[in-house]
Amino acid sequence: MTELNGIFPFQTALNTSTLFPYNLDILQQIELVAEAGYDGIELWIKDVKAYVDSGEKLSSLRRELDRLKLAPVNAIAFFKWCDQDLQTRKEGLRQAEEEMEMLAAIGCPAIAAPPFGDVSHLDAAAIAEYFSDLKAIGRKAGVEPYLEFWGRAEYLSTLEQAKQIVDLQPMSKMLIDPFHMYTGGSNHELLGSLTADQIGIVHVNDYPGEPSRLIINDEERLFPGEGIAPTKHIATTLHRIGYRGYLSLELFKKSYAGRSALETAKYGLNSIKTAYSVNAINS
Repeated sequence: MTELNGIFPFQTALNTSTLFPYNLDILQQIELVAEAGYDGIELWIKDVKAYVDSGEKLSSLRRELDRLKLAPVNAIAFFKWCDQDLQTRKEGLRQAEEEMEMLAAIGCPAIAAPPFGDVSHLDAAAIAEYFSDLKAIGRKAGVEPYLEFWGRAEYLSTLEQAKQIVDLQPMSKMLIDPFHMYTGGSNHELLGSLTADQIGIVHVNDYPGEPSRLIINDEERLFPGEGIAPTKHIATTLHRIGYRGYLSLELFKKSYAGRSALETAKYGLNSIKTAYSVNAINS
């Protein structure tokens, strides 16, 4: 890993998918991410539910986050808020409300909203309308949904489509992910047309040149700076438009070549700070 060159103007977080190979419970995840030196953590709602199902209280989880001074910056969830079937969508919104209330109880301000479900016959106008419904539930709970695009989705697969929806729904934020930009064929130059307040969080990762973007899978994601992603361009663009929020490392690897969980987390933090450092004069 090279030395930090330039300034690092962002905040750091770890998406706990990165730690999946270690089979840690949510308390172990939180303790490890704090020890590794991150500013925040992206939890998976399944782990929050497992904690509650074990008989623990969400107030205790919040106290632990507060004790470790670790911000729960966003949560990963899967509810069918934009499915084209009305009844499916209503059930998705009911699930979203339940999960948002859980997140509010631990002080988590946001939840990811990807195109989960059947979106094959939808367009930007329809999804913008459904996103408005989701935002209304979020306002009531005190948790903001971040519009996420998936590179392999039938619709809402590109930054272009996400921007259309955000433009139709003012005061909305999206989740940016280089891997999904790659697999969906997004135009990286469009990133510069966003305003900082249109970005809720940025997932960071990298990817190899092979296999091709048409068949590459999540398990082949790399640490930032170790693949062919235009990472410096992304970093410079984010800095130029005024984004100073969280960069959250999201990997889905099966193993990390013998590294311990703490070693992996620390290596990831160094990767983020090195790959996303910027030259303050030229950016």
